[in-house]
Amino acid sequence: MATASSRSIVTFLTPTEQQRVDALGQGSYTTLHRESLDEMMRDLRTKPVSAILVSVSRYQQHHGVQVARMVREFPRVPAVALLTGNELRSTQSLLALGQQGVQTLVDARDPAGWRDLRQVVNRETSTTIESLAIQRIHTDLVGATDDCLRFFEQLFLAPRSLTTVRQLARRLGVVPTTFMSRFIRAGIPAPKKYLATARLVRAARLLENPGYSLTQVAFLLEYSSPQSFSRHVRHTLQCGAADFRRTYSGHVMLEHMRQRLILPYREQLLAFTPVELAPHWVDRPVALSTATEPARRSA
Repeated sequence: MATASSRSIVTFLTPTEQQRVDALGQGSYTTLHRESLDEMMRDLRTKPVSAILVSVSRYQQHHGVQVARMVREFPRVPAVALLTGNELRSTQSLLALGQQGVQTLVDARDPAGWRDLRQVVNRETSTTIESLAIQRIHTDLVGATDDCLRFFEQLFLAPRSLTTVRQLARRLGVVPTTFMSRFIRAGIPAPKKYLATARLVRAARLLENPGYSLTQVAFLLEYSSPQSFSRHVRHTLQCGAADFRRTYSGHVMLEHMRQRLILPYREQLLAFTPVELAPHWVDRPVALSTATEPARRSA
């Protein structure tokens, strides 16, 4: 099963801890080291962040309000406390972090603790809605071709800047017109519906965090404007953006996608090859002349 290629961890650490965390994260996650909790809040609002890492050694009493706010406004971003020193104030800081809502502690005062940190970060960040969606779809489509599963994986693993079927087809390595024609032949909903709904699964998950406004989520997911996001929601779900936030969590939106676009078409999807040619398919050559331009633009 494919997994996300990059996880971003925003940190509030000592310089020594930053070096150790960077070395530990090679090939597993990238780090965004910040010198203030205000900077961390800006990252949370403007970037896809998988986890928060706060040093017990750097934590001070006056940070309490900011940490509590960060945990309260972004409950779907796991917060981890990192203990590396034996200062007298460590116990007090640990208690304070727990009171502010930081529920996970990694004690890295010995080498085993650093190994634990990597395991904790990987475990905490493996519960993303993208990972869950891929797991559910793999279960729904047991026996499907690798080609079909690859299509669904890319709906959730592709960067958020991928917003059109044309971009998705090129990422999968197939001519857009050929790609779309295969859905029609198989009697499966158009790929645009799958892509649009997968984007709303991601949006619903982000909106579970009170710290995100509808406008911020619209821009995080690369909609051209908040109005475009609202139109997208209304066209797909026949409700407004505010109602969407109240009604659909990431899990609920994923269930909607399964019930509408996957389970009713399971038999077709099991034999579906949207990228590679199946032996019994004979595609007519797709002319790359100007005559095909309107169809390609509509993707």
